[in-house]
Amino acid sequence: MSNQFIPIERDQPMVIPVQEWLTEDHLARFIVEIVEGLDVSALEAAYGGGGSAPYPPKMMLALLFYGYATGIFSSRALERATYELIPVIYITGNTHPDHNSINTFRKRFLGELKDLFVQILRCAYALGVLQLGNVSLDGSKVHANASKHKAMSWDYANRLEAQLQAEVEALLQQAEAGHTEPLPGLRVADELVLRQARLQQIGAVKAELEVRAQARYEQEQAAYEAKLAERRAKEQARGRKLGGRPPQPPEPGPRGKDQVNFTDSDSQIMPVSGGGFEQAYNAQAGVEHTSRLIVANHASPHPNDKQELQPALDNLRQLPKKLGRVNHVLTDNGFFSEANVKACEQAGIIPLLATGRAGHHPTLEERFADPGEAPATADPVARMEHRLRTPEGKALYAQRKSTVEPVFGIIKHVMGFRQFLLRGLQAVQGEWNLVCIAYNLKRLHVLAG
Repeated sequence: MSNQFIPIERDQPMVIPVQEWLTEDHLARFIVEIVEGLDVSALEAAYGGGGSAPYPPKMMLALLFYGYATGIFSSRALERATYELIPVIYITGNTHPDHNSINTFRKRFLGELKDLFVQILRCAYALGVLQLGNVSLDGSKVHANASKHKAMSWDYANRLEAQLQAEVEALLQQAEAGHTEPLPGLRVADELVLRQARLQQIGAVKAELEVRAQARYEQEQAAYEAKLAERRAKEQARGRKLGGRPPQPPEPGPRGKDQVNFTDSDSQIMPVSGGGFEQAYNAQAGVEHTSRLIVANHASPHPNDKQELQPALDNLRQLPKKLGRVNHVLTDNGFFSEANVKACEQAGIIPLLATGRAGHHPTLEERFADPGEAPATADPVARMEHRLRTPEGKALYAQRKSTVEPVFGIIKHVMGFRQFLLRGLQAVQGEWNLVCIAYNLKRLHVLAG
């Protein structure tokens, strides 16, 4: 081997053949090709025509989509990538939008991402890789851009309010007695301002909790009245009173553990996988079985999944008819309720919602037991439970875990998205749309390859 090394000339100007360095099937090329085919007239119409020339919306979209697909989420990191990463230099055409332009564009057009999400599903259909059939739903807690230590509960707000009010009264008495600085470093006027500002903040928190409690009470009251009506109908049909305890009416007003976060008031403290609690949102996704593409998504401030089936059904119903028809919806037992089973049937979709946790390693008798025929008078829940015990139902439901759960695994551990950057439910919903679009483009790149 020669001892004459290749000379390195770092000060010489370089011409970088970006197009030659990217393979024809590179993800950056694929995303640019897909975005070029999208209708972005709604975004382009938002520009008034005055001032300096803006960056093209399609280029900015491709930059965001590629960034989220490859784990580059912050606007500053994306700006830096326009100087350092060959695929990003290709997407931007060697232009360098600053982080403020990237962040402003992202926030400005969050609402338009919902339509772009559907347009990309149309592209998947045109490529022959998407046809609606069976859809598995699931949710995952994604950390909010807020700390759980910045949250205040109803009980704590009341205790702290009483403490601060007592301190304000004591400080006012000191001021009336002419003691402006009763202790070294303690200025009565400054301490009064701090406590009054804090009391005002606590008052806003309590008002928000009361509004939320009233909304919850109205929802629970409607459910209570529906249960009473159903109970009365059954009693009338049977000609006798039903046994057991009647449904209990809900209680109005905030509960002790109800809380609001000062940083992001829409987020909630939620239990997370592996134990513990985090300030988070409940990110929901509906995944089509064959393609493993996300076909419905939304973000929610509710820790419980029972309230998330109806929004998912609404999103599925709004998909273009040319994509096909959803036959089955599959979920774990977190989504199960009688109302959700009925909602699926009313939407013309066969529900397969687990009603409980299945034990591991069932016996041969349990695995191959004949479920028999469903009773002719079975209600929707009984029909679904029978369906889940049939060989066909078991085989179909067995696909759920390998359909939707890997999608969240890819989003969190491959793409690296574990925390929302934006705050507020509306902004978080837009960012979750962006994440799901990025996942779908990444998946579509594989399917179309």
